[in-house]
Amino acid sequence: MEKVRVEASGSYDVLIGPGLMEQAGELTAQVISPCRAAVITDDIVQGLYGEKVKKSLEKAGFSVEMWAFSNGERQKTMETLTCALCWLSEIGLSRSDVIIALGGGVPGDLAGFAAAVYCRGTRFIQIPTTLLAAVDSSVGGKTAVDLPAGKNMAGAFHQPELVICDTDVMRNLPEALLRDGTAEMLKYGMLEDADLFDLMASGEWKRQMDRVIARCVAIKRDYVVQDEKDHGLRQFLNLGHTFGHAVEKCSAFTITHGQGVGIGLCMAARAAGIDAAYVEEGVRACGLETLSPYTAKELAAAALSDKKRKGGKITLVLPIEKGKCRLQTLPVEELPHYFAKGTGEIK
Repeated sequence: MEKVRVEASGSYDVLIGPGLMEQAGELTAQVISPCRAAVITDDIVQGLYGEKVKKSLEKAGFSVEMWAFSNGERQKTMETLTCALCWLSEIGLSRSDVIIALGGGVPGDLAGFAAAVYCRGTRFIQIPTTLLAAVDSSVGGKTAVDLPAGKNMAGAFHQPELVICDTDVMRNLPEALLRDGTAEMLKYGMLEDADLFDLMASGEWKRQMDRVIARCVAIKRDYVVQDEKDHGLRQFLNLGHTFGHAVEKCSAFTITHGQGVGIGLCMAARAAGIDAAYVEEGVRACGLETLSPYTAKELAAAALSDKKRKGGKITLVLPIEKGKCRLQTLPVEELPHYFAKGTGEIK
């Protein structure tokens, strides 16, 4: 088993290895004494893993309740959050109990946000079931739901008590979900580790999944502990995301986050004015798209509501070379130019 320690406003371990879901109760009991546990998940994950997690928690002495909402990004709304909070109050959960986020990025973000605001802050644990959630959204304490204006526009910073990543679950994912996760892993390689990027592009990462997931989590951890509230260095983790979120929004979220980030990584390389060939090759090798189906004008309009905008300015993360990037803060009036470079409409 791999273990990555995160020392932020709350300190916790990210545990990575095979068979950990069946040990969820035992591992949870090591950080939180048995109490009431409210599991928040989606209907698909509930059918796959709900009973396994419930039995494991009950075996360790927890009293378990479970609530599921419909699968999909379109459910990550204030309305679903309200339903979750009402359910928590109906079952009488107290702030001395624990919320378990079981699922991919949507259940993780929504359950984490519920934990952040329920009773002004309740302990929670992340059990990611997608590769993307394992390497990215389950770590770092960002929780959120989407608003009509944009993705993750309402949220809070709330660190988990523990993250349990079962790599047997990752190995059994459909190819489409694996591809989504590789986009974030390529991002970490572009940011900090050229060898990681090359390993992803070669496909060899699958033979070393536990170690590679741990490496990605460690890279994210290093940014989070230096800038937990996202005012400086943590902005580097947005590489590909301003472009990618715009692609997702234009598609009404029919394009997944992973596919959006993959396109966004390629757009960032083109916008930076570097030779984007190595980025495109790596993204393509992971089965992701490299080109936006939307125009620069459409994308720039969608990006203007991005939460990363600060008044009349927005900061882009642009690659310099493999394993090294820079932050570029620019007036929002210049954003269409960078999107046009990113789409290839101008060189």
